[in-house]
Amino acid sequence: MSEPTGAARRRGPFKVGDQVQLTDPKGRHYTFTLEAGKNFHTHKGSFPHDELIGAPEGSVVRTTGNVAYLALRPLLPDYVLSMPRGAAVVYPKDAGQILAFADIFPGARVVEAGVGSGSLSAFLLRVIGDQGMLHSYERREDFAEIARQNVERYFGEPHPAWQLTVGDLQDNLSDTDVDRVVLDMLAPWECIETVSKALVPGGILCAYVATTTQLARTVETIREFGTFNEPAAWESMVRNWHVEGLAVRPDHRMIGHTGFLITARRLADGVEPPLRRRRPAKGAYGDDYDGPGSASGGAPR
Repeated sequence: MSEPTGAARRRGPFKVGDQVQLTDPKGRHYTFTLEAGKNFHTHKGSFPHDELIGAPEGSVVRTTGNVAYLALRPLLPDYVLSMPRGAAVVYPKDAGQILAFADIFPGARVVEAGVGSGSLSAFLLRVIGDQGMLHSYERREDFAEIARQNVERYFGEPHPAWQLTVGDLQDNLSDTDVDRVVLDMLAPWECIETVSKALVPGGILCAYVATTTQLARTVETIREFGTFNEPAAWESMVRNWHVEGLAVRPDHRMIGHTGFLITARRLADGVEPPLRRRRPAKGAYGDDYDGPGSASGGAPR
C-alpha cells in the first residue's frame, strides 16, 4: 500500500527538498528548504545544508559562530503561520476547532469557500486523506494561486483529493452529496440555499466569521431557512503558560479573538426543525424586525 500524500516528508532523516525549522537558544524560529551545496546564514554565523542532509530529525547544528540550533521539520501549525500570504490565514486554534466540531473524517467529501492563503485547505486535506474530496472555491485568482503554491509546497506535490475553482460558490457549486461545507467568507448567509442543496442529510455546515454582525446575520439566516437544526456559535481563545521551577504563571500575551465559528446540521428533506424551547431575551429584536430577509435590516436570502 502506497503512503498517503505527503507522509514520506514527515518522517525519516532530512532529505534534499525538506523544510527545516531551526530553533535558536532564545526560542526564535527560522525556516528554510534543504538544498545540496547551499549554506544557511544568520547574524550568528552560518553552516552548510549538507550538514543536515541525511541527519535524523531532532539534530543540533552549530554555526561558525558556535551557536547551537535545534533542527526539526515544521509542524503544520508552524508552516501556516510562516507561509506566504495573500489573505489572512485561519489560525491553528480555529482550524483545530473546525476539524473537531465539523467532524471532518477520512474520506469525507468537503466543500470549502474562501481559500485565502490555503491554511485551512492543508488542514482539511491532511484529515480527509487521498480517498476524500476537497473542492475549494476562491473568487480571487491571485489568492487561489498563492493557496495552490502553499498547499503543494507543504505536501511536496499536488494533492489528489483537492480541486480548486476560481469563482463564487453560489455560481459554480455543482457538487452533490457533500458531507461537510466550510465557509470562510464575508457574507456566508448568501450561500445558505446553495449549501443546503449540496449537503447530505446530517451533513454539517461550518461558517467562520470575524465580526458580531456577520455572526448574527449568519445564525439568523440559518434559523429562518428551515433546513438546519439550531446553529451553535462560539469562539476560542488560547493562553500559554510560563513554567520554570516555582515560577508558574500565565503569559502576559495571548491569542485572543480571531473569529467566530458557527455549526449547523442539515435536516432530512421535508422535515421542519423543532421549535426552540428557549425564548430570546426581551429586546433581542426590535419591534420592526420581521426576519433576516426583511427590509428592517435582516440578512438577505
